[in-house]
Amino acid sequence: MRSRISRGGVTLLAALVLAAGCGKEERKAAAPPVTDVGVITVTLRDVPLNFEFVGETQSSQQVEIRARVNGFLEQRTYTEGSLVKAGDVLFRMDQKPFQAALSAANAELAQQQARLTTARANLNRVRPLAAKNALSQKDLDDSVGQEQAAAAAVEQAKANVVNAKLNLGYTTITSPVNGLSSFAKKQVGSYIDPTNSLLTYVAKLDPMWVNFSLSENEVLQTRSQQASGALRMPERGALEVEVVMADGSIYPSRGRIAFADASFSAETGTYLVRAEVANREGELRPGQFVRVRVIGAQRTRAITVPQEAVIQGQRGESVWTVDKDNKAQSRAIEVAEWTEGNWVVRSGLREGDVVIVDGTVRLAPGAPVRPTPAAAKPASASAPAAQPGPGGKAAP
Repeated sequence: MRSRISRGGVTLLAALVLAAGCGKEERKAAAPPVTDVGVITVTLRDVPLNFEFVGETQSSQQVEIRARVNGFLEQRTYTEGSLVKAGDVLFRMDQKPFQAALSAANAELAQQQARLTTARANLNRVRPLAAKNALSQKDLDDSVGQEQAAAAAVEQAKANVVNAKLNLGYTTITSPVNGLSSFAKKQVGSYIDPTNSLLTYVAKLDPMWVNFSLSENEVLQTRSQQASGALRMPERGALEVEVVMADGSIYPSRGRIAFADASFSAETGTYLVRAEVANREGELRPGQFVRVRVIGAQRTRAITVPQEAVIQGQRGESVWTVDKDNKAQSRAIEVAEWTEGNWVVRSGLREGDVVIVDGTVRLAPGAPVRPTPAAAKPASASAPAAQPGPGGKAAP
């Protein structure tokens, strides 16, 4: 009985060992699963390229409001910090001395006109008598001189009246431009003279200037890329400027480059550029720090890949590619700027490479894949839209 059980046990044990061995052989022979992935084929194309800089807004015309006559400041008629229009009254000075001066000038004019009338009447009497030799030539010359002197005195008196009217008008001080008023630098009751005639400022808001600077390195890089054909720039007038506010919102009106300095600043080593932006609603104020995007350049024959294809790692960026055997391979790349929802690849890829954009989470080097063309996706609204200067790289 014991011998029969032993033989049965040996038979069962042999069967189990044989079954286990067969299972190992089957697992060893089983091929790894094929992963379905979405891919794109790398092509060369021209892509828009935006440059981004830090800028500061500046009034396109900041006017000093000064008193043009001496006297006491009688009234401030505007609210400090308010928007004013051209012609709005800002200050009034004491007018009484100037009204008196105008009255005196008018009286002097009337007096000189009366003298001229008398001199002309006298000349009209002298001329016929001198023609008959009833009066001497000297008498005639004296009458002519008196008439001419009286006429000149009238002209002088008229000029004095005009000057008195101007001085009286200068006591009402108005804004010459539409703009934003500053605080009053002189208080009511102050005596104003040429040494302290500044009363306030008015800053014109429309258009608004936005100043930004390019470093010497950025200018040289741009020129080098243009010379090599990697960068295409339009005419200066075709470059548009987009203003990004401090909260990340886009200012609704685009501007254009209006001025570029002729030389680099010796103090900062930068090149000043100025954009002009419409500001009809007064949303922009002088002294704001903004981001300036210069739009209109093109990166020629560029390689781009979607954001989702790029893997950010400790050693930099990489993508998954498909080799000739339909196996996944990791490829290190170097990215440049961001444009239209894609990274521009500076190095690591070439035309014709197949890049995986969907299904990268399940991949391992050498894993078999079944590639199919990936559906095109719209550019991400949250993506960075520019690079910080011609040589920099934008961060996502």
